[in-house]
Amino acid sequence: MVNARILVVDDNKSVLSALEILLQFEFSQVETLSNPNQLSSYPQLNEVDLVLLDMNFSAGVNTGNEGLFWLKEIRKKTPNTSVIMMTAYGAVDLAVEALKEGAADFILKPWNNDKLMATVKSAFQLRQSKKEISRLKKKHSGLKQLINEDRNYIIGNSRAILNVLNLVRKVGKTDVNVLITGENGTGKELIARELHRTSKRKNEVFIGVDMGSISENLLESELFGHMKGAFTDAKENRMGKFEAANEGSLFLDEMGNLSLQAQSKLLSAIQNKAVVRVGSNQAVPVDIRLICATNCNLEKMVSEGLFREDLLYRINTIHIEVPPLRERGEDILLLADFFLKRFTQKYDKAGLRINQAAQEKLMQYNWPGNIRELQHTMERAVILNEGNVLKPTDFILQAKIGALPDTSPKTLDEMEQQMISHALEQHDGNYSAAAEQLGITRQTLYNKMRKRKEK
Repeated sequence: MVNARILVVDDNKSVLSALEILLQFEFSQVETLSNPNQLSSYPQLNEVDLVLLDMNFSAGVNTGNEGLFWLKEIRKKTPNTSVIMMTAYGAVDLAVEALKEGAADFILKPWNNDKLMATVKSAFQLRQSKKEISRLKKKHSGLKQLINEDRNYIIGNSRAILNVLNLVRKVGKTDVNVLITGENGTGKELIARELHRTSKRKNEVFIGVDMGSISENLLESELFGHMKGAFTDAKENRMGKFEAANEGSLFLDEMGNLSLQAQSKLLSAIQNKAVVRVGSNQAVPVDIRLICATNCNLEKMVSEGLFREDLLYRINTIHIEVPPLRERGEDILLLADFFLKRFTQKYDKAGLRINQAAQEKLMQYNWPGNIRELQHTMERAVILNEGNVLKPTDFILQAKIGALPDTSPKTLDEMEQQMISHALEQHDGNYSAAAEQLGITRQTLYNKMRKRKEK
C-alpha cells in the first residue's frame, strides 16, 4: 500500500463511495468532500498528495467553470499537490484548459478502474517528483549560501586599499576575466570574493581552487571532472570545479604553479566555454565568471617560456594588484584591532588591549607575510598574554623592524637575560610569578638578577 493522502471532491455521494472503496486498497489515507466550498478551510490541505476534483457541482451546469475555479484555488494554496479533474462531459477544449491551469490529468465518467488507478498512480508520482524538486532546490539554495558565506572582511581606510576596492566595484558588475596579483597573505581571495559579491552572479556559487595544492596527474580531473572507469580510482561519474561553478564564479589561485600542459588544457576550456570530462568525448558547456590569482610575475614567466602568453591575455582582461600591508599605513592598526577583538572573544580574554609602544612596534615592522602574518601574530599574542595589556614583548616578530637596530640575542647569556626581562615585564615585576613561568625557583631568579647587576 502506498503511503499517500488522497482527497476526492464530488457532489455525487455514489461517486465518493465508489472511489473511496477503490482507492483504499492502494493508498493509506482516502478522504472525501461533497461540497467544494469546504476546500477553503480544509485542514492541512498542503499535506494532501492528490485531489480528484469534479468539474461540475451545480445541477444542470456542465461548463466545467466551477471545477476550473476550484482547481485554481487549490493551486494557490498548495501548488505541488497533483489534481486530477473528473467530468461526465468529455469536451477536448475543457480538458486542455484544465491542463493549462495546472491539472495533472483528466478522467471521464464513467471510468475504467484499471485506467483510473494508473492515472492516479502517475499523478501521485508527479506529486512526489515535485516534492523532491522542491527539497533539492531548498538544499541547493542552502548549500550556495553556505559556500558563499564569508566571515572575513576587507578592512582599511588607506588610499592604497580604497583604490583597489573602487576598481573592484567597477569591475564586479561585469563578467570580464580578472587577474589578481600580490604578495602572499595580502588577501587576494578576499578581493575575489568581493568581485563575486558585487556581481550579478552573487546569488550563485563561488568556487575556489588552490592550483598549487593539486598534483599534476589529478588536476584535469579536479577542474574538468571524469567519467566512471576513466582511471583506477574513478568509481563513479564526477563533475569538476568548472561544472560546479556553472552560472557562478570560479577562483583559480596560484596560477603560476601550472605546468605548460595544464595551461594548454585550461586555455582550451576558457576559449571554448566548455569542458570535456576525463574519459569522455562530449563537451559540457559552462557559464562561469573566471577570477585568477598569483604571487608570481607572469609576464616574466612568459618571457622565460614558463607561461603561455595567450593564456595570460585570456585571464588578464582586468588586472588588480593588491598592495602589501607595509604600504597600507594605519590599516595595520585597524586590522590588528579587528583580530584582537576576534581572538579575545574566541579565547575568552575580554578587555585585552594593545599599548602605545606595541602599536608603534607593529607599525614599524615590515610584515613580509602581510595580513596572514599579522593575523597569526595577534592570535599568538592573545593566547600567551596573561595580563590585560599587550606590550611590545608580546609580539614575537620574525623579521627586522624597519630602521630599528637588531636586538635579537646573539649568545645564550643574552637570550637568558631577554627571557628574564620578558617574564618580569609580563608579571609587572612579580619575581614569584616570573620564576614560575621560567621554570626556576624564586631564589635562582634572584641569583641570576644579582649576577647581571654585578657585570
